[in-house]
Amino acid sequence: MVKAKRKKTNLGSYKFGSVLFSITLSLFITGLVGLILLQAKALTSLIRENIEIQVFLNKNLSESDIKKLENTIRSKPYILEKDGEKRFSYISKEEAARVFTSEIGEDFTQFLNENPLRDTFTFSVEESYQSADQLEDLVRELQLMEGIFEVSYMQDLVESINKNLVKVSMILGAFVLILLITVVILINNTIRLALFSQRFLIRSMQLVGATKGFIRKPFLRRSFFFGALGGLLASAMLFGLMEYGRQMIEGFNLLYNLEWLLLLFSGLIILGAILSLLSTLKSVNKYLNMSLDDLY
Repeated sequence: MVKAKRKKTNLGSYKFGSVLFSITLSLFITGLVGLILLQAKALTSLIRENIEIQVFLNKNLSESDIKKLENTIRSKPYILEKDGEKRFSYISKEEAARVFTSEIGEDFTQFLNENPLRDTFTFSVEESYQSADQLEDLVRELQLMEGIFEVSYMQDLVESINKNLVKVSMILGAFVLILLITVVILINNTIRLALFSQRFLIRSMQLVGATKGFIRKPFLRRSFFFGALGGLLASAMLFGLMEYGRQMIEGFNLLYNLEWLLLLFSGLIILGAILSLLSTLKSVNKYLNMSLDDLY
């Protein structure tokens, strides 16, 4: 009669397929929400970059006065700087007249006998200066400068953007909090169920004199590895999704920030490793301190 071979079970060698799948899926969903937040932030920044302030100058200013005024305003910290260049432009009244004439198809200066337009500075404002109060202070500061006739900006648009951003931030913040709690519970329950099959092996190791630290070590090492691996797999899936979006959606590159993506992926790997480690530690300690009757 041939005896069936009993498969040897090593401490900490429980099946991690379902655990890895759960960790990867949970982190992928978390990362997807993170991507949405990053894209929302990038989109918000693009919208804010289009908030411009127009500075209309007094008539009959000399070129030297205009240049001096331009240098003064350019040096201000609230001027948006992107790709090493200030988002600042000067449009003379002659150039403005040519543009306006080409748009309406008629030279309006002919029947007015003069050019009513003014030399204008137009610039974008740094995001940190775009609150309603800061913009009002900025406008007042500019209007006090000699040679400036009027300062204008789209006040209603700024107020609308700021109000909507507060509402969206509160909703997304609550959603992220709920999601994180759900992910923690899911990973914790998955690991706890996986370790349930190891409870008698843990007790057997205790009976032969193994210390708690010796028993914990292979479980913690394995869980840390698979948690990090789950984060890595989730990051790879998200990166593939981003690359697909760049190829299929026109203008998607404007929202693409590799530095923020790398930070998100690093966070997912660390989060997966830590959550897996802590959940395993909690479950192993539970079975280490459980009585024999409770194990059944």
